[in-house]
Amino acid sequence: MFDTIEQARLHALHIFSDADTQLRAIVAIHNTRLGPALGGCRFLHYPSYTHALEDAIRLAQGMSYKAALAGLPLGGGKAVIIKPQPLFDRAALLRAFGRCIEQLKGQYITSVDSGTSSADMDEIQKTTSHVTATGFHHVNPSPNTALGVFYGIQAALAHRFGDASLAGRHVAIQGVGNVGKVLAQHLHNHGATLTLSDTDPSQVKHLASRLNAQVVAPEHIFDVPCDVFAPCGLGGILNANTLPRLRCHIVAGAANNQLASPEQDDWLFQHRILYAPDFVINAGGLIQVASEKRVLETNSLETNVEHVAQDEKRDDASQQDDTPQQKAVKYRTQRIRDTLHNIFTTAEQQQQATGRIATALAERLLFPYAISNTAGEQSTANPIASFETRAATPHSATGSVHQHVEHLS
Repeated sequence: MFDTIEQARLHALHIFSDADTQLRAIVAIHNTRLGPALGGCRFLHYPSYTHALEDAIRLAQGMSYKAALAGLPLGGGKAVIIKPQPLFDRAALLRAFGRCIEQLKGQYITSVDSGTSSADMDEIQKTTSHVTATGFHHVNPSPNTALGVFYGIQAALAHRFGDASLAGRHVAIQGVGNVGKVLAQHLHNHGATLTLSDTDPSQVKHLASRLNAQVVAPEHIFDVPCDVFAPCGLGGILNANTLPRLRCHIVAGAANNQLASPEQDDWLFQHRILYAPDFVINAGGLIQVASEKRVLETNSLETNVEHVAQDEKRDDASQQDDTPQQKAVKYRTQRIRDTLHNIFTTAEQQQQATGRIATALAERLLFPYAISNTAGEQSTANPIASFETRAATPHSATGSVHQHVEHLS
């Protein structure tokens, strides 16, 4: 376990148990240099405690990278609740989890994720204030996640084919849940041909009939010849067995931890498949949730409204009625396209995998003190150094990046 923790450069690990409610939860806090760790809470069955632990750590790391490259004043964290067997009181369990979050004194802010809903966040809010995406505030991150992925697909098409247009492009979407179905609608509206797959046959058939899309069984989606393969379900689906089956030019989707291991990034590079790192392309949901949380706490938001107004190529009439908060969310979400463009360009210049470039960029923001003088001297000639991202100011109360692991019972 400690090897996994050290390799991920995890800041803190909290393990909670409450026998009365059958709560067994893990909160992984990866980094808090830029601000408090924000990340969703998963409520799922896991085959083992080790699987749950690894899921929490990898997801927390991805959230840190996501927030840093999106320019948000947040760190990265993740919670997983191991779903008990039937006959448990869900509301009581969630309130117990809220009391655990309250013990962390604002280091971690929880939100919705796989297996949880806004109604669950309402229950958690009864015992802690460190929660967002509650039903009362009607925060639904899925549409903005899908919008960011749409922008990311445009960036990938522009880099690979020299044209960002979706007209006539074929996109295969794995998973048409809350995010995948919205992404499918965006792509259809811009002229893409779609092939869809999902574990819920009725849902995928209904969507396919509305969008004039093809449907394939979940086990066959990897074999579909297409321009873009978009994983939008759970993570780890690109592995040694599925990667050789891909018949696409681009992998760009909403799922977290799409690659079963970091080495898969190198495989995609070697086989000339352009990969949009998941923690970059799916940041739209975090941008949405972060903006809502900051408004709730401070009633202010750094909007960059002037940048939105000046971006004539991306402005439209509907933006004129947007609030400053909505404009800020749109602006930051649109910048996912620019961030990926720079990552793709840098990766091509350095002949490295895109995931490695994105990770290096994020770690320069999260662990600046770990960069040696030699690396600093080289950075003036390194394309990474010229990468443009609006990083947040380091969080004054959590400036240390030294690792520590804390177990709470």
